[in-house]
Amino acid sequence: MSATTNFSEYARRIKASDREAFADLFRQLREPLIRYVLHIVRDDMIAHDLIQDSFVSLWKLRESLDPGKSLKAYMYQIARNRAMRHLRDERTHESKHEIIRQQSSKEIPVEEWPDASIESASLQKKLKLWLASLPERQREALELSRYQGLSHKEIADVMDISPRTVNTHITLAIKNLQRNIQAAEPALFQI
Repeated sequence: MSATTNFSEYARRIKASDREAFADLFRQLREPLIRYVLHIVRDDMIAHDLIQDSFVSLWKLRESLDPGKSLKAYMYQIARNRAMRHLRDERTHESKHEIIRQQSSKEIPVEEWPDASIESASLQKKLKLWLASLPERQREALELSRYQGLSHKEIADVMDISPRTVNTHITLAIKNLQRNIQAAEPALFQI
């Protein structure tokens, strides 16, 4: 399909078990979904696995697809849910290991992390840090809007909030980024 992809047509065809439509959808959404999930899980291999699982899940649920609803938003929602579930499971796993470490008679040395402050003059590097420091919901809404190209309605479906709240999150995220840029690079705002 073209740049003006008709996702409702994909939904209709996939619902009818059209493997070609499923493969086309996979080719079109795989990379954007991986980039989105990578921002959540911060691990390339895990992001790839989660997206693969998301498409398997879509195929299994294909008969329940509603062509009237956004298939693109549905895929982002499946991917987001899998990523969040992965993080939750990872935290549970880590907490169990921490209990075991505390109960152990041996002390395990903790690896030191590199200094988190980056003294780079590059605005691009600073921008990535500022994006990462945004509140989670603001960052997610901005990512889905600006980098993944979802509409406010689609983002609302993915994040399970209203389109108005999506707009609020995006507006606040942009204001936060503007404040950071203006503080670090005031010359960029001088006329």
